[in-house]
Amino acid sequence: MATRLTLVGQGEKAQRVHDLVKAPANTPESRRRQASWDASRPATVYTTPEMLPDGTPCSAATVILRTKGCHWWWSSGCTFCGYFNDTRDDVTEADLQAQWDWSAAKLNGFADVQMVKVYTSGSLLEDREIPVGFQERVLRECAERGLHLIVESRTEQLTQAKLAWATSINADFTVAIGLEAYDDEVLRFHVNKGFSVRSYDRAVANLKEAGLRVKAYLMFKPPFMSEADALDHIVDWIAAIAEDADEISINPMNIQGGTVIDRLHRARQYRPPWLWSLVEMIRRAHPLVHPEGGVNGDADQISRLIVHPTAGGRVRGSHNCGSCDADVVAAIERYAVSGDLLEFDGLSCACEARWAADLDLERALPAPLGLSPSRRAPAAERLRAP
Repeated sequence: MATRLTLVGQGEKAQRVHDLVKAPANTPESRRRQASWDASRPATVYTTPEMLPDGTPCSAATVILRTKGCHWWWSSGCTFCGYFNDTRDDVTEADLQAQWDWSAAKLNGFADVQMVKVYTSGSLLEDREIPVGFQERVLRECAERGLHLIVESRTEQLTQAKLAWATSINADFTVAIGLEAYDDEVLRFHVNKGFSVRSYDRAVANLKEAGLRVKAYLMFKPPFMSEADALDHIVDWIAAIAEDADEISINPMNIQGGTVIDRLHRARQYRPPWLWSLVEMIRRAHPLVHPEGGVNGDADQISRLIVHPTAGGRVRGSHNCGSCDADVVAAIERYAVSGDLLEFDGLSCACEARWAADLDLERALPAPLGLSPSRRAPAAERLRAP
């Protein structure tokens, strides 16, 4: 009798990729680590320079709360997202209230900032993840203190009824949507996002009707995509959403533990993007958001293009050869504030020619996963298939 082959092993019950990917989060060590975290303390709190909706420079507080995590992760999860690593299954509303109190105390009652970004490793407006009472407190206190609030949400939470409730408490805040790609094929097969372009369009229409600002996240170089394809696609996606998104934040892929992209990276089947690709993307996309060649705050601005490379310059983040990384990352981050292409004048490194050659090869050869080898590996390892 023939042996039935399964996804993993032989003669065993077939396992879903979802369960395999989640395995690291369910190991005894991972469970011990999660249980060791103080549920009454946020994951992290810090401040950064930012810009208010009217273009005024400001200081922004980022508060990343430790929550139960994203409901989409509970049933499936995105291929690149490792935010589940910062969650606890047993977080209560009292814990969240304590985390908010701790954050306010650390930042002098938010007296020295003008903007607060509240991230929950999921969606603040999702009742299954965040108790309604805590949602109301964040919305109300930011409104009372005159702080511009930014929250993240998936599209399915942004119904007319939910937004009517939220705006009755705080009439002026920004909702950031992790769109990742304005392409249903990429959303389904590369990202496993769990919603469609149509769902995003509907959510944006509801936000506009409610008088709220829209911030859209796009992913640069999702898994199963070459560098050249990623560069070409993301410029098209920026063009598609620029008119409706007040801000477009580009998230270059960084490798988070326990994810599909982490496994691909460890198997040398994926390389984070070049920093040079981000510079080229900005140069191509700038005319889409500044059709008259202006800078942030000018009258020609259609949308603000933001790029902050997480783990920029590191092997698990967007990087170049190592010698030029700090300068290129700094220029990209300056552009996010100024919107001025002059930030890139004078940037140069020998590795730029290697980056250009990699892109030419990927466009010339049928290599859907890309050809870019490791940029920091020993020469002997570079000869191995990427």
